[in-house]
Amino acid sequence: MRGLDYRWIEALEAVVKAGSFERGAQTLHVSQSAISQRIKQLEKFLAQPVLIREQPPKPTLIGQKLLGFYQRVQLLETELIPELGSHNQDKIQRVSIATNADSLATWLLPALAPIMKSHRVEFNFAVFPEARTLHKLKNGEVVGALSVEPKAMAGCEAQYLGRMDYVCVASPEFAKRYFANGVNRQALQNAPAVSLDHYDPLHRDFLTQHFNIEPESIAHHHVASSEAFVNLALMGCAYCLIPKLQIEAELTSGQLMDLMPGFFMSFEIYWHHWQLETGLLRSISEAIIAHTQDLLPK
Repeated sequence: MRGLDYRWIEALEAVVKAGSFERGAQTLHVSQSAISQRIKQLEKFLAQPVLIREQPPKPTLIGQKLLGFYQRVQLLETELIPELGSHNQDKIQRVSIATNADSLATWLLPALAPIMKSHRVEFNFAVFPEARTLHKLKNGEVVGALSVEPKAMAGCEAQYLGRMDYVCVASPEFAKRYFANGVNRQALQNAPAVSLDHYDPLHRDFLTQHFNIEPESIAHHHVASSEAFVNLALMGCAYCLIPKLQIEAELTSGQLMDLMPGFFMSFEIYWHHWQLETGLLRSISEAIIAHTQDLLPK
């Protein structure tokens, strides 16, 4: 039985990355007709489409899985070729990781910084809520994912990293205006808040489980950025739930204050990655696990 021809997947990757058949063909130094034919051969082999032919072209679900698979193949090849005596040791290794915004804003970059400095590596961080990152690994779009899901999917490992603890904070001026009598149901119904999006589970649980408040009933700014959370709180525009790890300096200086001392919301976070990793991928997993060992409470 004839297997996959990697030139087919290479053509798919070139078209998706370049955003068109024409530019993808230029990337591979082939004609537009040739790159189109390779993708058609791939689709014939699989008996299903791998590309949504719109502008720009987008991979189908099976196309995404193939691109993730091809990314792992390229990494393995990059690690193997120098051992075979090839001089192609300067090839850039590309790694995609799915992460939640708060990990990216706090500990993930410091964990991977030594690898960025010592390897010719290009990281792509796909940012999603922590409950939805694992979907990207399942689709094959990334080689690793930070998730709240403790169970590993087939062929992968899930390693417990620790807790992300969140405190409820605001500027002193905001606290004086809205929480002069403490944090209670009435005060929270009047105070503007900031959360990741309409589905932010942490803030939703904070309001519904502890204060019996429907999130839709209060003023909510939705910002997909942990740094913006802090800025809005510092400017006195809203209160927020934010990782304590991220705002220790602001709490110490008094720019922000803990509205509920002794209270925190938290979730456990896991590093999901493929089994039997070698080379760069193993180094990434080891760096993430080592960096969080004493940083995140267990």
